[in-house]
Amino acid sequence: MSNSPSVIELARAAANLEADGAEFVGTHLSVEDDDDRLHTHLFESSLPGYTQWRWAVTVAQLEDGEATICDVVLIPGPDALLAPEWIPWEKRVLPGDLGVGDVLPTRADDPRLVPGYAGLPADEELDLVALWEFGLGLVAHRVPSSCP
Repeated sequence: MSNSPSVIELARAAANLEADGAEFVGTHLSVEDDDDRLHTHLFESSLPGYTQWRWAVTVAQLEDGEATICDVVLIPGPDALLAPEWIPWEKRVLPGDLGVGDVLPTRADDPRLVPGYAGLPADEELDLVALWEFGLGLVAHRVPSSCP
């Protein structure tokens, strides 16, 4: 029943809708039985950039034989081109990768950094710069240290 032409056409129609066109959904490859009434139909994908990927359409069949679509997704096939595992930038940058004038963000746990609003020695010029960095555009007035 899961491999009936009407169920395959229902699954193909759902894949066509998700793909925004029938030209991106190829031949029916197989059907996998996930449960007694839950089946996943696999179709070839012809989306540009998704060579060897497949449309997976999960169909549930009710007791009376009526079928309904549960999910439509694009999944990689066994030979699909996949992106490499993500590596944080601080582990990717090697000596020699940076040149004069290159700027990278600092690590969040860099012990050399303190927030700009932390208690710093009295320096009016530094206070003015800090206020401008926050975008407040206010004139800095140092509060006497005797205030609570």
